[in-house]
Amino acid sequence: NLGAVGFGLGFRQLETKQAFYLMGGTIIASGVFTFFINIKGHAGLISGEDSEEAIAAYKKTAGGAPAQTLQVPEPDVEAVKEIEKAESEAGSEAEFKEFLGNLKK
Repeated sequence: NLGAVGFGLGFRQLETKQAFYLMGGTIIASGVFTFFINIKGHAGLISGEDSEEAIAAYKKTAGGAPAQTLQVPEPDVEAVKEIEKAESEAGSEAEFKEFLGNLKK
């Protein structure tokens, strides 16, 4: 962020008290400047009115998305059987431990 770099340079180059004054003044000034932000078609913080398009868009999305019930998928029985068959063909846990024991020798 540009602010982090700027404040980092301020703390590196200035004394601590001056750096805090710089940071505090910048934050206060940016807070004051927000009152003067005007976006075309939208009301500002102090004055102005929303355009018809902005009001229509707000009313369209104000209710949020329609509620939907979460559906948990059912497991695929055939896929489960195939996985279990492949595991049984691959060997048992005892065979795996025996294999690991042979590797250590």
